[in-house]
Amino acid sequence: MHALLILDMQDGLFHGPEPIWRREQLLATINRLLDKAHMAGAPVFLARHVGPAGSPIEPGSALTRLVDGLHVQGDETVFEKTRPNAFAGTGLMAWLKAQELQGVVIAGLKTQYCVDSTCRAARDLGLDAVLIEDGHSCSDTPVLNAGHIVAHHNATLNGAFCRVMPADDWPFA
Repeated sequence: MHALLILDMQDGLFHGPEPIWRREQLLATINRLLDKAHMAGAPVFLARHVGPAGSPIEPGSALTRLVDGLHVQGDETVFEKTRPNAFAGTGLMAWLKAQELQGVVIAGLKTQYCVDSTCRAARDLGLDAVLIEDGHSCSDTPVLNAGHIVAHHNATLNGAFCRVMPADDWPFA
């Protein structure tokens, strides 16, 4: 079985000063994934990115709260991370091993940082990593618009680092 891993769907990023590309569609897609995972009894992990004490994203900051509207039921594992890679310095791998899970289905924010790093790390750790092609996003940068960043990462990560597929194609069965 695969766990659902949602990265950084928190107020400071989702509602931040840099608009998230296709924000409402992203939330709807992640909610469909959450609903399917809950119905199938798949474990759900939600990572929140935090910074050091005194920073705007220090632990407990309003900017690190999960976005309102996520279909969470209260039995999910919510954990904090301080690096883009959700496995670095967290108990994520131990939790996955304890539940004898073979892989993770990855969605969330931001594509070129935490999504990319976590996909690469999951494969290096021997997990079957699945990136939801319509389940991650980011903001425009001075060099590329967000749509191009998402498309580039879907193409680059597919194969060597993970499998990429649309949310509606992942069964959680």
